[in-house]
Parts: sequence; structure tokens; C-alpha cells
Amino acid sequence: MLHEYEAMARERLSAPVWDFLEGGSGTESMLSAGREALDRITLRPRCLVDVSHRDPRTTLLGAALAAPLGIAPMAYHQLAHPEGEVATARAAGEAGALFTVSMFASRSLEDIAAAASGPLWLQLYWLRSREQLAVLARRAEAAGYQALVLTVDAPRVAHRPRDARNGFGIPPDIRAVNVDPAMMTASHGHRPGESAIARHSKEQFDSSITWEDLAWLREQTSLPLVLKGVLTAEDSECAVKYGVDGIIVSNHGGRQLDFARAAPDCLPEIAEAASGRCAIILDGGIRHGADIAKALCLGADAVFVGRPVLWGLAHSGSDGTAGVLRLLMDEFDEVMALMGAPTPRDFTPSGISRSVIPGMHF
Repeated sequence: MLHEYEAMARERLSAPVWDFLEGGSGTESMLSAGREALDRITLRPRCLVDVSHRDPRTTLLGAALAAPLGIAPMAYHQLAHPEGEVATARAAGEAGALFTVSMFASRSLEDIAAAASGPLWLQLYWLRSREQLAVLARRAEAAGYQALVLTVDAPRVAHRPRDARNGFGIPPDIRAVNVDPAMMTASHGHRPGESAIARHSKEQFDSSITWEDLAWLREQTSLPLVLKGVLTAEDSECAVKYGVDGIIVSNHGGRQLDFARAAPDCLPEIAEAASGRCAIILDGGIRHGADIAKALCLGADAVFVGRPVLWGLAHSGSDGTAGVLRLLMDEFDEVMALMGAPTPRDFTPSGISRSVIPGMHF
């Protein structure tokens, strides 16, 4: 079970690093919101369906996946293991999962790509330096990454009380090696009562961007563009209007807007508004194979898993992360059999209890 990886990771990581990885914003109400939303959903299995041959494979923006599962973007994997994102890429390839690499990765885009045998996407925050964004986008395309993911729910980093209490900064021996070092200085250093991560975002993130700015980013490469952090039907419609290729429905791991709606509760209206015109991914609170099934029934094409990947990495490097992914995939295969759903396409709105899904129309 994933809690075993979690327990071991907590033992091995320092308290400030654990708080950085696990903490949330404000009251931390959102840390449990996604999990609670998924737990409110119950499955409606069908009987006497031939499930002797099950095929969990799918494609996501052209990427072939062993199951509808990918890794969410998270910065500084070397906080969990010395090999960092290289180990994560190796594990994702072994499991047949997609890996979304953070722009603040602690290993180079090229080294990560060399270790990968599965699809890679690159996540970006919109920095004030457009030149830096353009360089990263072009490097990703040259290295074989298959999409860009723009995080849109973080015009600044929210107040995260654990990081402020710890005066957390990224240790000097771990760096965002793909970004100009001069732009990352503020993310290091210990100041009591202040988060270096928040300080860095105030200096470097551009909070003035609008939908119209997406055209500039699309001009930098031919890669598909995915938006991460959409929580409303209105923004889903805007994404389609502006030609976005995918939407990640996400609460940023409970680390941005406090008291927001949980991502699973937002998923149905977003999928309905997109109406099949772009890929839909759920990110947040994924802890069981059944969560993949629930997300598909809610309208997602796939899910992304976050913190458990780092738990596996801290537990035993690449092997641990691969173990986390295999566990979720094995559980999903069992759900497929017991739900009478031999392929991901067989998970439809009728597969979940209707009374607990806000915003879904049947």
C-alpha cells in the first residue's frame, strides 16, 4: 500500500524537506479536499461482462501509455533522492507512465530525456523573462519532450505556513539546473519566518499574463500546450477558444488557493465544457487504482499522481517510484475486472453514484 512508502519517506527526509513536500497553503484545508471528494464517490459495477482480456492502455496527446496514469510536475526531485528526476524518468519508462518534468527540475532536461524510455512533458511557470521561457521550450522540443504544460494557478506562490515557520529554502547543493542561476538566487537561503520559495515567485513570476499571451508561447515551439490549474467551466471554454490541447484539473496539491473547490468536484463541468475538444486530466489526491476509474467516469482521459512518486523515490529511488506506479496500475486492473470495464473507454458516468457528483448532468 502507498502508506508504507509514505511512512518510510517521512523517516528518511528531514523535517523541513518533508514539510515542503507535504505542506499546503493557508489553513491547509485543501490538502484533504481532493481525497475527501474522491472518497465520496462510489462505484456502480456491471456483472456478466467478459473481462478475461483487459487492456488498460490509452493515448494522451499522442503519447502511448500503459494505463491512464502520469506523473504530475514537482520540483527538485533531488530533495528525495540523489538521482532526482533521472531516477523518476527511469521508473516512469519502466511502468509505461508519462512523466511531466518541472522547469525547476534538479537534473538537466537532456539527462532526464536520456534516462527516459517513456513520454516526457515539460511544465513551465510564466517567468518575467520571456527569453528564459523560450529557451526552455526549445530545449524541451529538441530533447524529445512531447508537450508543454503551463501552470496557470500560480501568479505567485501562496503563503505556506510550514515553509514560513521553517524559513525554508532549497539547499545550496540542489539547484534548478535548467534555469539561469541568477534567476534562482532567491529560492535559496534560510530566513526565519519567510519562505524562499515564495520570495522567489514574487521576484520572478509574471502575474500580468492573460489568455492573449498564450499565442506567444505557442509560437516558440510546435509542441502541444496544456494548461494546469483550471477549476471552472468558464476557463475550460476559454482554453478551447484559445486552442489549448489539454487541461489539467488541479488544486496544485493544496498549495495555492485555500478554500477552493476540490479538483474532482470541478472535473465534470470542465469536461462538459471542453466537450472532447481537448484532453482532460485530473491531478490531486490520487492514492488508489479505483481513483483512476472514478476520474475516467467523471470525464477525465487520465490522472496524474504527485506526492506518492516522491515517497517512492525517497523509499528506494527508481525502484520505489516504479513500485508506486505499478501498485496503482495493478489496482486499476483489478477495478477494471470487478467493474466489468475491460478498457478505459468503458468507464462512463453511469459507473459512479450519481447523487454525490456536483455539477454532473446525466
